[in-house]
Amino acid sequence: MTNPIPTLYDVISARPNVYRYLKPTPLHYYAGLSELVGAKVWVKHENHQPTGAFKVRGGLNLMAHLSEAERQAGLFTASTGNHGQSIAFAAKVYGLKATIAVPENANSGKVAAMRGFGAEVVFHGANFDTAREWAMSQAIALNGRFVSPTDELLIGGVGTYALEIIEDLPEVETIIVPVGAGSGVCGVGIVAKTINPNIQVIGAQSAQAPAMQRSWQSGQLVTAEMSTFAEGVATRVPFANTQQIMRKYLDDFVLVNDEEIKKAIILMMEHTHNLTEGAGAIPLAAALQLKEQLVGKKVVLVLSGGNISLERLREILIK
Repeated sequence: MTNPIPTLYDVISARPNVYRYLKPTPLHYYAGLSELVGAKVWVKHENHQPTGAFKVRGGLNLMAHLSEAERQAGLFTASTGNHGQSIAFAAKVYGLKATIAVPENANSGKVAAMRGFGAEVVFHGANFDTAREWAMSQAIALNGRFVSPTDELLIGGVGTYALEIIEDLPEVETIIVPVGAGSGVCGVGIVAKTINPNIQVIGAQSAQAPAMQRSWQSGQLVTAEMSTFAEGVATRVPFANTQQIMRKYLDDFVLVNDEEIKKAIILMMEHTHNLTEGAGAIPLAAALQLKEQLVGKKVVLVLSGGNISLERLREILIK
């Protein structure tokens, strides 16, 4: 039995939980990106969050709904970085204990940030899915609350940035969102399509981690290989609840190669003067791939996060 799909009401209800600790993020128009894409291009700067990524909105919304027993037992989750930072940050402001499992090759800067927020970080396994299985087993063994990266309360929280987009740019025609587990694109789809069904919502993922895109395209849950450098979209196993939402609300879901994502990171730095992690650059890479169908449209690219490691940035810049 699946949980009910979150609604616009759930997103609006999440706003007090989010804005108690955060401010809305900027939506900026960029002439240089507009010229490159051949459209009118805005960027939603979720990289300006205190954790450097959009997911913190969801963590704050979830914490506000925990029972006293859950607060006492503590939280367990797994992450490649940004989801873990969200839970760590939110747990800190609520005074709760959080244990986060990460893959052995996790982004060192994101791990340091999680620990800086007070979470216990445990390295376990070669990939996100192995880390997730361990975190789930620990939650069961210790009677804690396991937090999935696609928990409906997280989707409701992150959907608040989509409300901000439409409030700042009511005439938006297309929103392009990177997809890892899918909470961000689901929040955008719920909000945009409920307010204005004519807004085109496009998901984008690395071609080197295509599980979510293949699952959406086929209508079945499909496991796929995963070799992308962009840890924010490094999903090998799809999530049933976000697939259900994406099938209801997405207009299109495209794949872009890692090399194009790396080029987009440089272009974002050049034209917006913002650091962009791999996932955050995917919407620009997708827009450049789709430029023929975007000509003249008002397009928002979701810069989901800016937590790129110095090692990765050096590697991209010297090529």
